[in-house]
Amino acid sequence: MVNARALVGGREVTAGSRVRLRPRGGADIFDLTLMGRTATVERVEEDMEGELHLVVAVDDDPGRDLGARNQLGHRFFVGLDEVEPLPHERASRTVLVAGIGNVFHGDDGFGVEVVRRLEERRIPDGVDVTDFGIRGIDLMYALGDGYRTVILVDAAARGEEPGTVSVIEPDPGSGDFGGAVIDAHGLDPAQVLRLARDNGPVPPRVLLVACEPAAQTTDATWEMELSAPVGAAVGEAVRLIERLLAEELAEEPA
Repeated sequence: MVNARALVGGREVTAGSRVRLRPRGGADIFDLTLMGRTATVERVEEDMEGELHLVVAVDDDPGRDLGARNQLGHRFFVGLDEVEPLPHERASRTVLVAGIGNVFHGDDGFGVEVVRRLEERRIPDGVDVTDFGIRGIDLMYALGDGYRTVILVDAAARGEEPGTVSVIEPDPGSGDFGGAVIDAHGLDPAQVLRLARDNGPVPPRVLLVACEPAAQTTDATWEMELSAPVGAAVGEAVRLIERLLAEELAEEPA
């Protein structure tokens, strides 16, 4: 089970916290390799016995960003008594921008293209920009990684003119995004959000930056190009997200 936070030596540790590793084993080759290394906490997890553990990514690990999210071999499970929180360092995670969509289904690839464009620009500290594609389980776990805000980016049919970009907040009770139809790729953000809430804490604020598609796609649709109005809306969405990030980071508590 994913937890939001833990206390280590009287200090709060959460996803994004910076720590120094102090493994207990000592003689084990992995313990010797990790001893004294600095790392970033990826998640706080609770086992079946109720004991808390940290999933950490070691600094300067050249393989930490290879392969699937949380790839085994580049994330380590450590006990709370095996880390030392680094002084004067805040949790590095504030906002997650998550691109959603299937690039083989025409306008459904809108969110993926927006994230690709964002990655070409300067990304502020504390912001993670990730292409989740149709990986719903990865997105569900990311929602429990300690972010204060998550911005989902996706194509969503709302009855507007094609290419219309909107910002939607989910209904607090149901978690639905105002009835927007966003399940053509088999990854319904509202369902993922509900599953994440069942699994543990989620960001206090969730936003959906949605674009009206020119045509609703189906599993039989095979088209790798965005329609003209949706393609033209990508730049608008990028600028909108940058404004949202500026507002979120300006409101970050000290």
